[in-house]
Amino acid sequence: MTSTARTVADAFVDAVCDLDPITAASLGTRPGDDRLPDFSPAGLEAEAGLARTTLAELDRVLAESPALLDDPIERGCARLLRERLGAELAAHEAGEGYRSLSNLFSPVHAVRQVFLIMPLATEADWAVVARRMASVPEAYAGFRASLEEGARRGLFVAPRQVRTVVGQLDEWLTGPYFTSFVASGPEALRAELVRAAAAADGAVAAIRDYLRDEYAPRAEGTPDAVGRERYAVAARRWTGSDLGAGTGLEDAYAWGWAEHRRILAEQRLEAEKILPGATPLEAMRWLTAHGPSVEGVEAIRERLQSMMDEAIESLDGTHFDLAEPVRRVEAMIAPPGSAAAPYYTRPAQDFSRPGRTWLPTLGRERFPLWDLVSIWYHEGVPGHHLQLAQWAYVSGQLSTYQTSLGSVSANVEGWALYAERLMDELGYLPDPGTRLGYLDAQQLRAVRVVIDIGMHLGLPIPDDAEGTLAEHRGRPWTPELARTFLGEHSGADPAFLDSELVRYLGIPGQAISYKLGERAWLEGRAAAQANRGDAFDLKAWHMAALSQGSLGLDDLAAELARL
Repeated sequence: MTSTARTVADAFVDAVCDLDPITAASLGTRPGDDRLPDFSPAGLEAEAGLARTTLAELDRVLAESPALLDDPIERGCARLLRERLGAELAAHEAGEGYRSLSNLFSPVHAVRQVFLIMPLATEADWAVVARRMASVPEAYAGFRASLEEGARRGLFVAPRQVRTVVGQLDEWLTGPYFTSFVASGPEALRAELVRAAAAADGAVAAIRDYLRDEYAPRAEGTPDAVGRERYAVAARRWTGSDLGAGTGLEDAYAWGWAEHRRILAEQRLEAEKILPGATPLEAMRWLTAHGPSVEGVEAIRERLQSMMDEAIESLDGTHFDLAEPVRRVEAMIAPPGSAAAPYYTRPAQDFSRPGRTWLPTLGRERFPLWDLVSIWYHEGVPGHHLQLAQWAYVSGQLSTYQTSLGSVSANVEGWALYAERLMDELGYLPDPGTRLGYLDAQQLRAVRVVIDIGMHLGLPIPDDAEGTLAEHRGRPWTPELARTFLGEHSGADPAFLDSELVRYLGIPGQAISYKLGERAWLEGRAAAQANRGDAFDLKAWHMAALSQGSLGLDDLAAELARL
């Protein structure tokens, strides 16, 4: 078989699945695999070694067959693979794997999450669960070894992140999580499942105690902010663009502030419709207390499911052409101890597992709807689900890599934020309350750009800042000022905002990918419309855009303009 950029990319996916069984579980390619990844320093170096050899193989193939780059799919795949693996290697060389702990993305969380996407239909499925669960202690021991190697190198996780994860692990142990998970397993495997769960829960307690009692004292004094150099490396991973070059980060910061001011003006107009004379925050608090709501966890899950089902029925054939497998999506409730933000998990590549949205309840039983409608357009339909399920559907035409591992947050989150705006444009948010919820979501993403870059780079607060920040104009952002700013410009509850702040500090660069990605999607659509004039067909453009696979910010708008 002749080697191409796509065969190199897909060989890389297969090799990653060998090293990282959680990736294989996400793709749904190896349902009988009962392993967990090696999170130790040796495992991190094996992943880096695979990236290096893959890049060398890509260079060899293209040197031998340069005509491959005449094919736009091959050219796009090669460019994506080179950029993504280069970004990962830059992060590895900066030692990021030795301090990979945050409240959302870390090996600690990945180990728990994998059990939520494993098949559970048969006794054989549960036997795989039992064997994988029994290996949780080894996986956490490997992660501990990497943290110790980071400590030896002087690379520590900031105390705020450590404290937050310790708190999450405390919540996991209320139950405890793994013991509760296996309670619905088959009776024939009861003893094996109980033993495995006890070992896994014991490993959770052990990593919790290690983080709290041994690691945290040594990490004291580590700053929350990562600084320009680390931030530039991280931002490239999340956006697919070298924003650290020149004034790229400062330009993004200034643009984010301008977006904040633009959205605020629109919020003030919408708030006046809800509660005359009210500020946006006052109107949102009124909606939380008095607006439409749903009582009960199962009731809100059903409501979110019906919302996605209705969106599919309404949009299919009018603004999208959806294949039958793409039409299936499930609303789920996130397990206790999750971060506060809703999220989506993609379908298996063969659709044996559907795409799923997840709502963290944070112990609530009442769910105001004003701020959930737009979020579910983002997480579900037409947001993450339509894009990532369509990627799975066209993966045979592109490559598995372009439609899975090669995904770029700015592309994926940018589409989901574009999807919220699209639903507003199409008139799906006629009620002032749900429209204010949409604007609140837009404002949150603009604020993220400002405070994520501002905190990590220590940039000055703009001269036209209002509210509490007015007295701090010109001073550098701090986490405390960022939390105040969040609270003054978001209708979310305090627990969510606290979780968000920790997230921005622990996952630098991820928060800016939403708004910068949306900007690229809007610029690409506008350019395509200008290029085609009266021949522009929004439905055709949507399907072409969703069928091109992953692109980073350096390519996204330009490629969308050509469609």
